Amino acid sequence: MSKRKNERVGAMPYLSLTSWSLHRNLGPLRWTRWDDNTRTQFTDAQEQPELLSLLELPAVLAKKGFTSLEVCHFHFPETSATYLSSLKNAFAEAKLRFYTLLLEYGDISSSDETRRQSDITWIKGWIDIAAAVGAERVRVIAGEADPAVQAALVRSTNALRELAQYGSTQGVRVITENFKSLSSTADNCLSLLEGVGEQLGFTSDFGNFKGAGKFDELVRTLPYSESVHAKAQTNAEGIPDEAEFIRCLDIVKEARYEGPLTLVYDGPGDMWEGIARVRRIVEPYCTK
Repeated sequence: MSKRKNERVGAMPYLSLTSWSLHRNLGPLRWTRWDDNTRTQFTDAQEQPELLSLLELPAVLAKKGFTSLEVCHFHFPETSATYLSSLKNAFAEAKLRFYTLLLEYGDISSSDETRRQSDITWIKGWIDIAAAVGAERVRVIAGEADPAVQAALVRSTNALRELAQYGSTQGVRVITENFKSLSSTADNCLSLLEGVGEQLGFTSDFGNFKGAGKFDELVRTLPYSESVHAKAQTNAEGIPDEAEFIRCLDIVKEARYEGPLTLVYDGPGDMWEGIARVRRIVEPYCTK
């Protein structure tokens, strides 16, 4: 298993944002769910105000000095060819990178064969969408199984290998993340990367490893990461735990990471103000 290939010689991380950091501003959240009765996926819409459209977002972020954006799949209001072309053009006109399309659904570790195969097919459909809209990557959840279940890890590895190979035919890189139960340990994350090989990429999220071993686990996964979700722990007022956050950022620096530092704000209050509080801490670690 080889470590992350450097994107740019001598480069530093650069500012990125996830659409989740604006999830109360971008209109309805179109969650994908599994229906055990119909044995298929369905969309469960959660109403949110649309203060800014996804089509408008790339230009706004470019003006604010961001280099790239990661978009949650539930922020797509539609997936028609016309809309995808318009969104691709919005990124191109803003000169903003569509770094990752974040899939927020799918359990490829499931022991339910019908569910697992259906989710794999659903994910392939979104890889096609990513290709059409110009996204460089698709983040696939490794699974919701207990991390101690070895058979689930094998199922996820096999599915990620299939999906990574499919993505390569579409010009889209498949990555996974320390997100949800199965990949909640560094051991499992590294096992998935080793099992699939170089066709699979990885994202480390500061907020997803838990407990006393969190920092040690980040130390282990950061060298293999081509995306970092810079999520600060915040209090009830949305103020970041600066010492904890800086400790995570120092791990990024020590790993000589060179990709996007994607700001994640999930606290209360005005989301742009929350993003600004996180950005203030992250910016010293970024290229100018």
